Amino acid sequence: MLDRLVLSWLTPAVQRLAGALVRRGVSADAVTLAGAVVGLSGSGLVALGHPLAGLLLMALGRLADGLDGAVARLTTPTPRGAFLDIALDFLFYASVPLAFAVLDPAHNALAAAVLLAAFIGTGSSFLAFAILAERQGLNSAAYPQKGFYYLGGLTEGTETLLCFAAMCLWPAAFPALALGFAALCGLTIGTRLLAGWTLLDAAPNKDPLP
Repeated sequence: MLDRLVLSWLTPAVQRLAGALVRRGVSADAVTLAGAVVGLSGSGLVALGHPLAGLLLMALGRLADGLDGAVARLTTPTPRGAFLDIALDFLFYASVPLAFAVLDPAHNALAAAVLLAAFIGTGSSFLAFAILAERQGLNSAAYPQKGFYYLGGLTEGTETLLCFAAMCLWPAAFPALALGFAALCGLTIGTRLLAGWTLLDAAPNKDPLP
């Protein structure tokens, strides 16, 4: 819900940083991999009981996640790079609830499991629609910089990162934050299912699947 607003704020700074990286010969794939390593290291620090240090690394990892696409657009975007970016993004998102479950299994494990299940719902509805929208030739006017049809929702990347930040700042509140965010993810799943059903039904090239 907030991604478009945040992108509009950050785009000029991200483009400047991306230009500097391109001039130094840094590839988009290298930025993606570095960001994933840093972000997952942040989750590891959370699991070890250092949530504030973990939050710092997560923030740096997410910065790299914004930079890799900008670097790719200044050079040569590739399907391989887009695949790597999406796959590692979802791995990072899953690692944070897991980290809190490892940190305090008795207190956090059930809420972490519920949140992970909700992430599977938001992720699967997001990616399933993107695949079929590509087949039908649909494009998103809301996120033209994306390499695929980006179907938004109530809980997008910005909201997820804000929730992760709250969890790191107040780790004792993880169960309440995780369950509350899982409920919001449930609303996102519902709206994406409805939007996907409607948009694909209205697609001009409604080709049957093989």
